[in-house]
Amino acid sequence: AFTRDPNTGENVLYGNFLANAQGEDVVAGIRDAEPIVAMREHNPAVYAEFEQIARQLERFYRDMQDLEFTIERGTLYMLQCRTGKRTPRAAFRIAVEQATQPLASRQEVKRLVKAGCLPKRWASAAAKPVLSRQEAIARIRAEDVERLFYPVIDPTVPAEELQRRRLTRGIDAVPGAATGEVVFSAAAAESLAAAGRRAILVRKETSPEDVGGMYAAAGILTATGGKTSHAAVVARGWGKCCIVGCETLEIDYAANMMSVNGRHVRQGDRITLDGSQGVVYEGELPLVTPELPAQYHTLMSWCDAARRLKVRANADSPADAKAAVRMGAEGIGLCRTEHMFFKELGGGYSPEEVARRSQERQLAIQEMIVAENEADRRRALDKLLPFQRDDFVGIFEAMDGRPVTVRLIDPPLHEFLPRTREQVERLSAATGLSTQAIVQRSEQLHEANPMLGHRGCRLCITYPEILDMQVRAITEAAVRCRQAGRPVSPEIMIPLSIDRKELAILIQRVHQVADAVLAEAGVKLDYLAGTMIETPRAALLADELAEVCDFFSFGTNDLTQMTMGLSRDDAGRFLPAYVDPQTGIFPADPFQTLDFKGVGLLVESAIAKGRATRRKLKIGICGEHGGESASVAFCHRAGMDYVSCSPYRVPIARLAAAQAALAEKPAARSRRKRAGRVKKSPARTKRRPGSRRRSGRTRARAKK
Repeated sequence: AFTRDPNTGENVLYGNFLANAQGEDVVAGIRDAEPIVAMREHNPAVYAEFEQIARQLERFYRDMQDLEFTIERGTLYMLQCRTGKRTPRAAFRIAVEQATQPLASRQEVKRLVKAGCLPKRWASAAAKPVLSRQEAIARIRAEDVERLFYPVIDPTVPAEELQRRRLTRGIDAVPGAATGEVVFSAAAAESLAAAGRRAILVRKETSPEDVGGMYAAAGILTATGGKTSHAAVVARGWGKCCIVGCETLEIDYAANMMSVNGRHVRQGDRITLDGSQGVVYEGELPLVTPELPAQYHTLMSWCDAARRLKVRANADSPADAKAAVRMGAEGIGLCRTEHMFFKELGGGYSPEEVARRSQERQLAIQEMIVAENEADRRRALDKLLPFQRDDFVGIFEAMDGRPVTVRLIDPPLHEFLPRTREQVERLSAATGLSTQAIVQRSEQLHEANPMLGHRGCRLCITYPEILDMQVRAITEAAVRCRQAGRPVSPEIMIPLSIDRKELAILIQRVHQVADAVLAEAGVKLDYLAGTMIETPRAALLADELAEVCDFFSFGTNDLTQMTMGLSRDDAGRFLPAYVDPQTGIFPADPFQTLDFKGVGLLVESAIAKGRATRRKLKIGICGEHGGESASVAFCHRAGMDYVSCSPYRVPIARLAAAQAALAEKPAARSRRKRAGRVKKSPARTKRRPGSRRRSGRTRARAKK
């Protein structure tokens, strides 16, 4: 039995009992057990005693208890008690009720005392809450929060059925569950979604050009990658079920088929993804969506009151921004502009209009890339500017004055070029260039190591017109919002900077373009210009970079890769051996939990150096670590101003920030008390070795 309902958290006895039987009979289910409340009819006295003991045990252990008992010849024997397992919904209700409601009402306490079921010495305690709000916050786990928002496979599906349907297992990148028809291309996913059908996009790996299909799909499955691969990061931002790193998965794009251990799944066949466990099932399984308990909002309000660290979201579209606000985000810490180049993510358009506008965006950026001179590049960018401006207007409106940090273009240009013959021919028709010239241009842009190549701020140095277009789009969007009477707080961020002079050139250009737009519109607007700290060199030279920018944002995905020499897309093949408890090389996956000893040391050093130069330097983090509990606690201790994570991890970050603040307070109070004791009685302080003993006259003066 349980002292509360483990499914809902309701404060009622929950469980079963079986007359003329032993515990094994109840578990085996040989006979139908009766609900625990039916014991009241069989033996009222024993039931009253059991109820009283259950309340005492919950009061003593200050949590819901799982009880085992037996009754022999009218005598109740308690065999065992332990903290009871519960659903996420129940966890919130139990924590909040134990912090706000007494274990029993005063009338109930009086009744139990009068009946002799509750000792008088327990009466006062039983009429008070058993937890403080701080303890209630500490009780909730990150998994409890995360699983409130995602659909799951119906728990009534038999385990034998799940085992029979199981195809393979990968890495659980984004929790939840999804079911749909298998497709092997982004275009097929978009077509299926336009017809009102659910698609599961299956790829060897994903890239920015797949964003449209990823957005349209109900779930995403890849054969390679880890929890911070492109597929995982993008899907997490949308709260979309995703499994990556299924190495047993063999994908044949030409045949539109995938194979796992001799079992074949073709395009159009249905599969189910369990993103919480990383398991792929054949066929369609029933899903259920958890109900958000009312106590969730109560506890999160306590978290917000307790934390110091602000929590922002990574959002790339107006829809993402609205989701972030619903989740409690206090701003956007990372808006990735490259996703806007491929997909119309704004609302209010028909599927046909979305497809048309998405194609126009793709062609505009591709025309810019294959252009042979600056004039042609600027003409192509002029086509792209209205799309970007409209996206920023939607994001600024959704955030309603909250800060929005927009990262300028980051990926290398070859990622935006067409890959299929059909796409190459479409670009050829739009630009007048031959298909051969386009293919040659793509080959010219190919790099052996794109992550360390021509990307980020290096693109803005070599093609400053890209920076001009993006900064103009951001500023014009802000002006439009301000003229409409809406508050707006833009922050423009330079990615991948490594040198003060490099950053100074780009920051100066940002101000030139933005100030010109503001002067032309006759609008006064405060905005910030800062940089991402993604390379070890940038972290080491943080004092110099802080001289020319307003804020730092740590991009810990790339900073971890470059500091540790690990590829986040490939490390999944050997990292399990490194985080194995037996080897103990790493305490955790460094792409999930920040590497405190190495990367963390760089981060702390950069913060200290940056603020030594600019005392009020705003500092945050926008990597995937911003939504992981232990990493958020590190950010709190390091003195950051905010963390930023995907919208659906914002509640986790809010909880973790509160837990970090509350964990710090007892130690801080202890230090203050020790300092106070020393201050009150200096004459009793121990003499330091080698110090001079005071003379009698000095002691007399001290005594006076």
